[in-house]
Amino acid sequence: MTPACTHTPGPGTEAKGKVLFMPRYRLKVFIICIIVCFAAAEASAAPVTFNTALPVARGEGVFRLQSIYSRSTGDPTAQDRELTVLSVPLVLVYGATGKLALFAIIPYLDKELELTGSSGRVTRGDAGLGDAAFIARYTIWKMDRPGQTLRIAPFAAVKAPTGEDGAADALGDLPRTLQLGSGSWDFTPGTIVTWQTLAWQLDGSASYRFNGEAKGFRFGDEARLDLSFQYRLLPRSLGPGLPAFLYAVLESGLVWKDRNEAGGADDGDSGGTTWSLTPAVQYVTRRVVVEAALQVPVLQELNGGALEKDFTGVLSLRVNF
Repeated sequence: MTPACTHTPGPGTEAKGKVLFMPRYRLKVFIICIIVCFAAAEASAAPVTFNTALPVARGEGVFRLQSIYSRSTGDPTAQDRELTVLSVPLVLVYGATGKLALFAIIPYLDKELELTGSSGRVTRGDAGLGDAAFIARYTIWKMDRPGQTLRIAPFAAVKAPTGEDGAADALGDLPRTLQLGSGSWDFTPGTIVTWQTLAWQLDGSASYRFNGEAKGFRFGDEARLDLSFQYRLLPRSLGPGLPAFLYAVLESGLVWKDRNEAGGADDGDSGGTTWSLTPAVQYVTRRVVVEAALQVPVLQELNGGALEKDFTGVLSLRVNF
């Protein structure tokens, strides 16, 4: 999951100009829109599993803490593998300008694999800090209208090999998938499109990750296509003041992974295509967003004996400052 965290001005907050004359009913609507936009400028709904194109205000920031738990037990081999991974990414976002947002992500990982070997059932794994990632996202186009905004923002991410990639246990070196770090520098370009209105928001993201090689091993490249739709459930109608908001969220994630390479040869038990759906809820206040999501694979076309995922649960706290 790609972390989603921005301090997002609402629709039309960057428009300039003066209102000289306006009928009373239109003035009331205008005032309500300004109130809602101000509230959204403090915090707003956003995708759970990836990013949004809405900007971070210049000189301000966002802190996001997520707890991501995944379980995989769909093993087609006789080893009866069961993999659980707890990831706790710490995300800091800074608005360098009105168009440029900078991200730093440092994850804590706890990986555990149970499998049946020649000596019976064994458990292997490791815990600690993983590879750090740094992202720059820049808004290249926007269209602001009363009550809505449409934005396009390309981004580039670099993952640094800060996590340990040589851990071992009593059975020897841990498999590459259990290491906390990949040992390689990886690069991800992509683009995000966001369409936000007063009642709902639609986000789409396309990206491709180029993975590097380390110690004769390379994880397969990864292509992603993500969609997120957020709909305001409460309050049903907007009025004066700065209310809290409750959003229902549905996300779709299509991921293709190439085969891993070890010693210059493809690993036939890795890679494939997965399509997942993620229903979620978000509670949005002036400065804080709390969210919960459950990602469920709908389609898993994996290669060879690759392990199938059961589900991924997400709890998240986002604070704007």
